[in-house]
Amino acid sequence: MQKQEIETILVSQRKFFATGQTLPVSWRLEQLQKLKTSILQHEEDLCTALNQDLGKSRMESYMCEIGLTLSELTWMEKHLHRLACEKRVPTPLAQFAARSFQSPTPYGTILIMSPWNYPVLLTLEPLIDALAAGNTALVKPSAYAPATSAVMKQILKEIYPPEYVCMITGGRQENQALLTQRFDKIFFTGGKTVGREVLRHAAEYLTPVTLELGGKSPCIVDSTAKIPLAARRIVFGKYLNCGQTCVAPDYILCDASIKEDLLRAIQKEIIRQFGEHPLENPDYGKIINEKHFHRILELIDPKKVVCGGVSDPSTLRIAPTVLTDITWEDPVMDEEIFGPVLPVLAYSSLDEAIRIVESHPHPLALYFFSENKKDQKKILDLCHFGGGCINDTIIHLATSSMPFGGVGESGMGGYHGVEGFKTFSHTRSIVDKKTWMDLPIRYQKYVGWKEKLLRIFLH
Repeated sequence: MQKQEIETILVSQRKFFATGQTLPVSWRLEQLQKLKTSILQHEEDLCTALNQDLGKSRMESYMCEIGLTLSELTWMEKHLHRLACEKRVPTPLAQFAARSFQSPTPYGTILIMSPWNYPVLLTLEPLIDALAAGNTALVKPSAYAPATSAVMKQILKEIYPPEYVCMITGGRQENQALLTQRFDKIFFTGGKTVGREVLRHAAEYLTPVTLELGGKSPCIVDSTAKIPLAARRIVFGKYLNCGQTCVAPDYILCDASIKEDLLRAIQKEIIRQFGEHPLENPDYGKIINEKHFHRILELIDPKKVVCGGVSDPSTLRIAPTVLTDITWEDPVMDEEIFGPVLPVLAYSSLDEAIRIVESHPHPLALYFFSENKKDQKKILDLCHFGGGCINDTIIHLATSSMPFGGVGESGMGGYHGVEGFKTFSHTRSIVDKKTWMDLPIRYQKYVGWKEKLLRIFLH
């Protein structure tokens, strides 16, 4: 799509927003219902496309993408009236007589840029929040998941006019054309490199930005952890979507005393969940493209492989792989892995583990497996990260009741549920001052009795 076409769409969206049609809550709910109905009608198409792009099974497609998207829709439909209403707040005595309230208002025209690893969830979930808040939206999915993008584009085109919601497909040319435009809010999910580029362009117009990035999310396992259960939950979280999950455990930091037991338990769980030959498992996904396939293979040191390490270039599959005797000098620790490779490092004390985590950029997620309540609190108090779990992995993002987002280099801002509505809204503070009386204290001339009363009011 040419830059001029994008500009034309943006002009039409601004005009549509200016009519006020997106403001009534009843109208917003109607649009959300249309989206829900269309997703359900196209569920088979979405499952087929997700399998084509990422090798996702039907179960995984629903559990991690379609189902969670529908869950956010249902939550927003249930709570939108409450979120959109004015909220009365106390009025200071010095401002008597008046009514003070907070009033949420939509930003206007939103740009949503989404990634390829969860193309349905990470495109439609922020869109749901943006529409619930009363905005118009221009959506740009990743070019790496073309089949899924085509289905989503069809869904949105069937139910929404382009002056309200429009999806633009394409690659870098379209991304650059979009980022040179002026939006009222930009929501980006993806890697740090592109995230910095988005932030630089947004600064040109002082556009508010939400960045959902990633990072090397640690999984700490101490000596009190229930090893078999920990292994089962780590294997699930790490190898879901073939490791291509922004909140997947990137590496394990375990107590040296339980390292060998944990390694054996993880190997056992990989066989239990994926079979003796994972590359033959029809429910095991694939790497998104050849570029990432070869990038991940280069991170695997054959001398340090505990299990896995095998791959199939014809299907872009890499077996669940575990590495041991890893140090921070190994290539696998230089970057976010974003693939089915799990390095295991050991620590001698929990304080050492905390120092290691805190000496690196704040991750999007952190996971701690322990039965020690005191140490659980210590980790939460001293480690900085976007979100996480105690004795599990990745499930913290699967709820509309809690915000999801990063901190530091792993992102800024959040969404889901209440936080999603707030992310795409500006909350105005309003004082409705009454006219039947007017206190003279604030007006000149400033005399002694006025100052005394002022001190009483403001003390």
